[in-house]
Amino acid sequence: MIELTLAEIAAATGGRLVPGASGAAPETTVLGASQTDSREVGPGQIFFARRGEETDGHRFVPQAIDAGAALVVAERETDDRVPQIIVADTTDALGALATEVVRRVRAAGGLTIVGITGSNGKTTTKNLVAAMAERVGTYVASEKSFNNEVGGPLTMLRVEDDTRTLVAEMGASAEGEIARLTGMAPPHIGVVLTVGLAHAGEFGGIETTFRTKSEMVRDLPETAVAVLNRDDAYVSRMGELTNARVRWFGRHPEADVRASDIDSDASGTRFTIHADGEALPVVFRVLGEHHVTNALAAAAVGLELGLSLAEIVAALEGATRAARWRMEVMGGRDGVTIINDAYNASPDSMSAGLRTLAQIAKPGGRTVAVLGAMSELGEYSIEEHIRIGLQAVRLRISELVVVGAEARNLHISAINEGSWDGESVFFEDQDAAFAYLEGTLQPNDTVLVKSSNAAGLRFLGDRLGEAFA
Repeated sequence: MIELTLAEIAAATGGRLVPGASGAAPETTVLGASQTDSREVGPGQIFFARRGEETDGHRFVPQAIDAGAALVVAERETDDRVPQIIVADTTDALGALATEVVRRVRAAGGLTIVGITGSNGKTTTKNLVAAMAERVGTYVASEKSFNNEVGGPLTMLRVEDDTRTLVAEMGASAEGEIARLTGMAPPHIGVVLTVGLAHAGEFGGIETTFRTKSEMVRDLPETAVAVLNRDDAYVSRMGELTNARVRWFGRHPEADVRASDIDSDASGTRFTIHADGEALPVVFRVLGEHHVTNALAAAAVGLELGLSLAEIVAALEGATRAARWRMEVMGGRDGVTIINDAYNASPDSMSAGLRTLAQIAKPGGRTVAVLGAMSELGEYSIEEHIRIGLQAVRLRISELVVVGAEARNLHISAINEGSWDGESVFFEDQDAAFAYLEGTLQPNDTVLVKSSNAAGLRFLGDRLGEAFA
């Protein structure tokens, strides 16, 4: 974070400064990172004591101070060993401070803000854009999937005076949340990847999802750039909703940054990238043809950051995986390949994962899909789980292993399709599924492990990866 005085932080957050036992003066400066988890606090940092759904951060103020916190932002006075700023709402204060820090660094010039949203692919694209930004200079990018009202500001607060690029993943579970994040860090480049059924249960339908994702580009000024997916019918509509210059990406022949000659196998995807009158071959080692779309989005951002197409290709070819638990290739013993893609799952990403599994099957080897529930689909849940079960059959996946009661409809759908004879099995828990797979996987099998984060199958994927390392 940039250096700020206690008085400046209090003013930015609308809070009241309590000097604490040390009697810290308002002119005392703080420049440490901000944290909302006391376990993450380090010396000189700021601890925001948030009230969450399961616990209250005020309970952990003493632990944060013991860990070295130099300042506590809270809603009531607690441990007075360090200065405190008392605010009405800690989460609002976190966002307000992030807004002020970004405003100051942006006003000084030299900072480019890239905002990324979409129903699928945000984290992968963010990581690829970060690889582009690294070639420009110092950058800050969202850690993990920090993309909500807490993670977004925590990322923004890592910006310093010499930061050249802020790459901010911006997610939402309701209308207005992306607009809130873009208000904190107004993008120079706003990226929208897809509009799908991820979180449909929370949004209330695809049109609401469309409106929410379009918040990324609705308020962009003419001086900004909207990077939009030409292949997605909903995202394409956003070109009419923004005042910004539009740069299209996708496979569509009208896309400004497009791909052709796409060929995928277990080692990754090869394609030709076309942009600004140039065309270059790309050997993209991130598994899954669907990630080509994310690569094209990142390439479009790279061009806006001033990189040459050759530099962009080099950055793409340096990527070896999308992110932890995203199409992560593991295993290897006896030719068994484990693809752990269970950090998240929507109908679109589940479908793409199954298509990838079918494409990369080894000669003589089986394809095994280990699938768990897709969360947050609301009224669409039964229908979409049934559809995925049908797709697994129609793609001729060799065996389907369904884990968890919430995914049972997927299993029932597959066995009702009638073209299989016992190739779909169901287990209530991961331990039973692991024992079954450990005993039945055969040499040269390719295994996809896929579920929403809440289903936790990423841990089953890790266990299988270790077992067949």
